[in-house]
Amino acid sequence: QVQLVESGGGLVQPGGSLRLSCAASGNIFSGSTMGWYRQAPGKVREFVAHITSGSSTNYADSVKGRFTISRDNAKNTVYLQMNSLKPEDTAVYSCNAYKRNFWDYWGQGTQVTVSS
Repeated sequence: QVQLVESGGGLVQPGGSLRLSCAASGNIFSGSTMGWYRQAPGKVREFVAHITSGSSTNYADSVKGRFTISRDNAKNTVYLQMNSLKPEDTAVYSCNAYKRNFWDYWGQGTQVTVSS
């Protein structure tokens, strides 16, 4: 059974930092593109960043230069380091494990709130 469990969310002041983690169980991690998505209240879910099985990365324009995605295949974990956080980054952040034509799994999400 595959599970993705996010952690690391919380309340942070503007300009602050957080690091999100997503731990994957099941034998899928090394073959997956791992992604982070977010959904703010009243808005559709949007792409934040992803990292392929070969460690190529891609970011939404809104987070480029502020967020960094990384993965540790030995720990079956993907990370999202978020710096210079803004109030508009407030959302539920969800982890995704994807392999085209094979699987597409989601975690339950972790709340990130950026507020003074």
